Amino acid sequence: MREKEGSSRNWKARELGRRPFLSGLAGLAAVPLLGQSEEGPSETPIGVQLYCVRRELAQDAPGTLEALAKMGYAAVEFADYFGRSAEEWRKLLDENGLQCCGTHIYLEDLLGSRLAATLNFNSVLGNQNLIVRWLGEERRRPPEVYYRTLDTFNSLAEQLKLFGMRIGYHNHDYIFERLEGESMWNVMADRTTADVILQLDTGNASRVGQNVIELLKRNPGRTRSMHVKPYSASNPKAFIGQDELDWPQIIELARSSGGIEWFIVEYEEEGVAPLEALRANLAAFRALLAQ
Repeated sequence: MREKEGSSRNWKARELGRRPFLSGLAGLAAVPLLGQSEEGPSETPIGVQLYCVRRELAQDAPGTLEALAKMGYAAVEFADYFGRSAEEWRKLLDENGLQCCGTHIYLEDLLGSRLAATLNFNSVLGNQNLIVRWLGEERRRPPEVYYRTLDTFNSLAEQLKLFGMRIGYHNHDYIFERLEGESMWNVMADRTTADVILQLDTGNASRVGQNVIELLKRNPGRTRSMHVKPYSASNPKAFIGQDELDWPQIIELARSSGGIEWFIVEYEEEGVAPLEALRANLAAFRALLAQ
């Protein structure tokens, strides 16, 4: 049964099972926010969304993470755990010098009795960014329901501060539908606090006619995490730099006003070997960053 938003608003620290959670939090609290670099914005690290290699991970997680690390990725963002414990994943990350720059979850994972387990798991991973991957129709229609959902985001953002974590949202096509004269994405930006990460997926936005540059300009400081995904109407399998997006300007805006902490490469096209595609896209994106 889905938890009600009210249970989130009435949340108390003691209900989270603080002892096991805080024991895993100690190492997390001792380090700066992941993705922030003392070298400045030009050194923004690059992670990879593990959904791209979900089949490879299911067959050989150690070998897949090793391959990604050897390519030069600094971190991974989870979308599934394949039945492995947080301790198992943390061991594999540490063995390969990788960080966890985020995990894709559902809003329900942060509500009611499920919140404690989510925080415990991510504290072990060393992850601070809890990114809601999808909002069902029941959480976004009619407008009053969507506004209540955004209130829940704000409430959770405040609660998660106690544990050094943050909530975010990852855009898909539907979030650019109009709601009372404005896109639902911009409504989210306007009705949530700056503590809520708006994880901009460049490919998902572009596929439905959105201008990534205008989205970055419209919502400054909210793009702490970006899915770097190519888009080309004429060549759907194009890699970064071979596509139609203005990457130099996107990168400049993300750095200067977007608040970027992590660039996260994502590429999954049928018929293109995932690991080879991630290698090629990382090299292409690094070349763009160096311009």
